[in-house]
Amino acid sequence: MSLSPQLLAILVCPRCKGDLEYRERESSLVCPKCRVRYPIRDDIPIMLTDEATPL
Repeated sequence: MSLSPQLLAILVCPRCKGDLEYRERESSLVCPKCRVRYPIRDDIPIMLTDEATPL
């Protein structure tokens, strides 16, 4: 299952407040500016900076 377009429209990077790229195959949201990946688990984006992994 994918994330809803309404949710994707309002989510921003918690570090820089920039736009995120949704990568459905990787189950993640990527911030190209900060170069980090936020995981999506059970269709819930984990938007914690401690959970982010570098690209």
